[in-house]
Amino acid sequence: MRFNPFIVTMPENIEKNIKEFDVSLKTGLERLKEEFGGIRGNRPSVELLENIKVNCYGQTLAIRQVGSLSVKPPREIEIHVWDKEAVHPAMKAIEDAKIGFSVTNDGNLIRVSLPMLTDERRRELIKLAGKIAEAAKIQIRSLRDEAIKELKTAEGKKEINEDGFFNAKEEIQKTVDETNRKIEAILEDKIKEVEQ
Repeated sequence: MRFNPFIVTMPENIEKNIKEFDVSLKTGLERLKEEFGGIRGNRPSVELLENIKVNCYGQTLAIRQVGSLSVKPPREIEIHVWDKEAVHPAMKAIEDAKIGFSVTNDGNLIRVSLPMLTDERRRELIKLAGKIAEAAKIQIRSLRDEAIKELKTAEGKKEINEDGFFNAKEEIQKTVDETNRKIEAILEDKIKEVEQ
């Protein structure tokens, strides 16, 4: 965030808090993208499976840690499992995820077939995406309110003046608005993907 040094000099701790706020928003956007990756569209995508947890070797691993994933058009995802011992645990993890895919194996190769989406299922997935996006916006508002509260406290302690408070508050709000626009764009893309 850029502040005009002629208007106010920001104390180091306030600058640090604002940078942490920015990082939190970016992290939240990445998490949103990950969650949306788990919502299937009508086309197969490795993101649908790569984070499913597999219990093997006495630990819990993501599928992407036990094999390589690739898309085989039109509606298949292939997982080339590196160790034959992980094939059955990986298949069980996909079946236990209850995401409606059929799973078969051929040695170290797992084939996951995606059925066509029904209109009802599309509506459910779009509704789910909307809920996830709204939860992200609520989290952002909460982070914004916390950041403004910290600024108010700093103003009360005379660490920043009134102009500094309003400038910082304005910058925070601009960042929030920009992040909300990005959330809307990501949601729009996901809806298009589900509707295809």
